Order: sequence, then structure tokens, then C-alpha cells
Amino acid sequence: MKKHIALILAVLFILSALSGCGSKEGTLTLNVYNWGEYISDGSEGSYDTIKEFENWYKETYGQKVKVNYDTFASNEDMYSKLSSGAVSYDVIIPSDYMIARMSSEGMLLPLDFGNIPNYSHVPESFKGLYYDPDNKYTVPYAYGIVGIIYNANEVDEADTGSWDLLWNEKYAGKIVQFNNSRDAFGTAMYKLGLDVNSTDKTVWDKAFDELSAQRPIVYSYVMDEIYNMMESGESAIGAYYAGDYFTMIDAQADTVDLRFYYPDPTNYYIDAMCIPSCCQNKELAEIFINFMLSRDAAVANAEYTYYATPNDLVYNDPEYLDDLGEDTIAILYPEMDDFSAQYNKYAYRNLSADMLDYINSLWENVKVN
Repeated sequence: MKKHIALILAVLFILSALSGCGSKEGTLTLNVYNWGEYISDGSEGSYDTIKEFENWYKETYGQKVKVNYDTFASNEDMYSKLSSGAVSYDVIIPSDYMIARMSSEGMLLPLDFGNIPNYSHVPESFKGLYYDPDNKYTVPYAYGIVGIIYNANEVDEADTGSWDLLWNEKYAGKIVQFNNSRDAFGTAMYKLGLDVNSTDKTVWDKAFDELSAQRPIVYSYVMDEIYNMMESGESAIGAYYAGDYFTMIDAQADTVDLRFYYPDPTNYYIDAMCIPSCCQNKELAEIFINFMLSRDAAVANAEYTYYATPNDLVYNDPEYLDDLGEDTIAILYPEMDDFSAQYNKYAYRNLSADMLDYINSLWENVKVN
């Protein structure tokens, strides 16, 4: 009797194993973690990137795939959730300095570029950068520059042009500030001419004093909340990423006239697609990254997000250039040589754990004072 039971169990085990390994009947799962408002999502008739991938995968491989797509508001939020082990994702899209931190802590998996042939559309100027010098972990997704957005119906033009606008007491209660330590300190350090990658704690103390002086006139510390606040006129001034400015003006109220400028100096950044060490299906993740680099998906995402893209299928596409227009292109795509030089000079670098702890403690004190 026991032998028969053992034989039956063995057969069931084999059938189960075969079903899991070779069957095309099951549905695969891919978990993607990205910034908010950072992918063409099918709204208002736009290209639905996730649905298009699911359909393309079924047609190409004969198997269903379900993409679970979640968003984060800041690099720090994303890092905190992943490092806690409370969540598991297959593809993430962090910024350069956070990529450097995560790779140094063993939180990223090396990519198999054999599964990402569209990587050939990324120019050499976006490869071998400080956050991934050996091109092991990343495929660049988008890049840009931090600027200041303001409502011209409430802000005098004479007050614009520099970081000082964020500290102008004339606009107390109408200013919003980044709700993450690195970007918020960046605004103060660029304003003061300080090194945003300094390892000298006294330098960060100076930035802390500047942020503390700003605190009484700040309406709110925000990330994605800035969209509604600026579009509705609830706030009049805020520093944010260039691409998001164009998203805001598309949705601004009739009483709002949003404008934009780059203060000098400012932050230059790159966001890249990576595979975290908690990934459950690496090959599928790489296939998804490759799909994101394909012409239709890449153009749709660039048009929807209004972010610059390091993908020659996009920035050489006449239809894309015509759709955005010269004024938008001029803001999103500064001269490549200039961008590279400015990026190397002003991009955030990864800092030591001790420095990050110190900065975070200062940041918490900024917000409670």
C-alpha cells in the first residue's frame, strides 16, 4: 500500500514539475516598480505600454503574462521598501545615485544583454557613467534637469531666474519644496554654491541652516502632490523635474499660467531600468526592458512623460520631434556635449552610509522645526 502511494505521489510530482517548466498554459507574472506619471498608460487614448507588452508577449511567446505595475514617489521610498525585504519586484527604475548605492550593497543583478538587443539604440555617451562604469546593471530610460516652475499670474518676472525664488518671503505660503532629502538639500546647496556631493558635514550643516530658514515660508513638502497643487493654483512656486512641467501645463487651470526656467547651477540626472536582486523572473524582466526600448513603446513613453530619452529611435524620429515642437525640444534636449559635461559636474553621487544617516537626521530636523 505504501509503495502504491509513493508511486502515485512521485507521478504527481513529475507532472507538477513538467507543468511548471514547460507548459504555455500558465500566466507569468512581472512586477514593475516605477516613478509616478512615468509611463504611457493608455489614458486619453494614449499608448498603453503595459497592455501592449502583455499582448506582444502573448503573440510572440504564446504565453500570457500579467504585469503588476506599482509606483513610488522618491528614490528613498523605493530603496526603503526594497531594502526592508517587504516587497519583491522584477524591474525598477531608480535614479543614478540610488543605482550606485544599490549596486554597492548587492541589491542589483547583472543584466544579460543578449536578451536586450535594443540596447544598441543607446548612444555611447550614456554608457560607462559613474553609477554603472562597467555597464553591468542598467539600461538608461530617461534623463533631465531640475528647474523651477512658477505661476506667472502670481509671481513677478523680476523675481525669477535663480534659486532665490524658493526663499522669497513675498511668496510665503505659496512655495512647495521637495519631500526627499537629496533633492531638497540640493536646492539649498546649488543656491549657496556648495558641493552637493561633499563629505564634509559642516557643508551639509550650512545647507541645513538654509533649509531651516526657508521652512516658515514653505506651504508643503511634496513629491507627486506637486502636480495638483501647481495645476490648480494652490501653490505658485516649486522646484521639480523638467519633463513634469509640460505635464502640468497640459492640465493647468484657466486661472494658472505656469512657466519654467533652469537656475544655474542645478541637478542633472539619469533614471535607468534595473533588475533588483529580489527578482523572480530575470529573463522576463530583460525581455520587458528590451520592449521598453522598442520604437513604439519608447516614443509613446517619451511623449507621454515629456522626459528626454537616450534612445536614438526616439530623438531621431521626425514624428516625435514634430509632435513635441521646437520650444519643448529645446528645454528637454540641451546640447549633448553640454549635458554630458554638466551631468558629470552636478549629478548626485552615492555617499557613505554615515553621510546618508547624517543627512537624513538633518532632514528630519528641517521638517519638524
